[in-house]
Amino acid sequence: MAKLSQEDLLAQFEEMTLIELSEFVKAFEEKFDVTAAAAAPVVVAGGAGAAAGAEAPEEKDEFDVILTGAGDKKIQVIKVVRELTSLGLKEAKDLVDGAPKPVLEKVAKDAADKAKEALEGAGASVEVK
Repeated sequence: MAKLSQEDLLAQFEEMTLIELSEFVKAFEEKFDVTAAAAAPVVVAGGAGAAAGAEAPEEKDEFDVILTGAGDKKIQVIKVVRELTSLGLKEAKDLVDGAPKPVLEKVAKDAADKAKEALEGAGASVEVK
């Protein structure tokens, strides 16, 4: 096999979907026993350490929606849990019965707020972390 130039490789990657590229990176990491972590941000973060200390802490972008209680309308809460997740009836009921438990994990702020609003509308008590 002829050796591909960097430009040829980039052209091949350009044609891939993000999922295909992600799978390629995983296979590359496994084959060569490496991690494809970007080195440049580490250097930038190290050089900007003093400036970052003066700035406000970075805003959180992943939230967990935790069901803390089902309330009086347990059946309505189970329905909302099923709508928010891909759980079946039994799994959703077990989640509601086992509160406090996370309903959604590592979701965007707007999705967490919508889920909280829907669950509270059904009568549940919810916490977003």
